[in-house]
Amino acid sequence: MAFSLSPEREEQVEEILTRYPERRAALLPVLWLCQRQKGWISPDVVDYVSGRLGLSTAVVKGVVTFYTMFFDEPVGENVVWVCRTLSCDLRGGKVIQEHLEKKLGCTAGHTSSDGRFTLLKAECLAACGQAPMVQINDYYYENLDTELLDRILDAHATKGAEAAAAEFSTFATFASSRQSPGVSKSSAPPPPSKEAVRLASQPPSAAGPTNAGGDES
Repeated sequence: MAFSLSPEREEQVEEILTRYPERRAALLPVLWLCQRQKGWISPDVVDYVSGRLGLSTAVVKGVVTFYTMFFDEPVGENVVWVCRTLSCDLRGGKVIQEHLEKKLGCTAGHTSSDGRFTLLKAECLAACGQAPMVQINDYYYENLDTELLDRILDAHATKGAEAAAAEFSTFATFASSRQSPGVSKSSAPPPPSKEAVRLASQPPSAAGPTNAGGDES
């Protein structure tokens, strides 16, 4: 069956198209909407987007494979990006990755057997001052150690992604700030999480995490 967006998301596409003089310029936000709905950019999504925007499938596929934020293969319910650039590695990024691999039972680039988590590595997630950190779905989780990371993952597995983010996330969401139909503006943005408030109330520490990582693997 051919892919199609929900009526609400089709309205969002129509609104997006009003922002640009050429339809090609709307390619990124339209792809993002499609991935939000399906979870990945499948061949039928590529066909839909190319037809909707009047582009060749080669152009659409080229953009999908260029940007790491788009997935051209199925991923788990939650996508975990481990930052492995220098700042995070000096403060335990490798330890975080290795702990995740043991916890999830899969190496970076793969999905856990229960389908809940896909583990990926990122070159930089622009949170160097709060290293080590990971991004799970749309949220940042910073100043991590393995104990806190376990609590975050367990919350995702038992309470769901939004509840886990409300309790532990420490950075603004990447979700669109534009309101969906029927959603009150008073509900956005979300209040700071408990973990963000806790970290903000603490004075800077001269000592790094106790689990600082070793050499790059």
